[in-house]
Amino acid sequence: MAIQNILVVDDSATDRFFLTELLETAGFTVTGAESGEECLAKVASNPPDLVLMDVVMPGLTGFQVTRTLTKDAATSHIPVILCTGKSQATDLAWAMKMGAKACVTKPVVGADLLALIKTLG
Repeated sequence: MAIQNILVVDDSATDRFFLTELLETAGFTVTGAESGEECLAKVASNPPDLVLMDVVMPGLTGFQVTRTLTKDAATSHIPVILCTGKSQATDLAWAMKMGAKACVTKPVVGADLLALIKTLG
């Protein structure tokens, strides 16, 4: 399945804007969410082809939301890429354990993210 619709989840308006601009310029349709809870609601009402999500957010963290999405049969097919502000191997390992397809470090390098999305599509 080709990836066309991407849900960008980040409590930082600046990061959401940057990622949205990057992805829309590359031809994707982008929806935004400010929290893990909003992400789950949007996925339930209009499932995206990919979720790109921050790890550290108030309320549900990116790890918790990823686990919820990947453990639910209705949403387990949706790939999740987590974004972390830390470049520690522990975040990457934990992201994979929760079911994420990948974990990228902020600030996100546009070309790297687009290449990664292409491998998932």
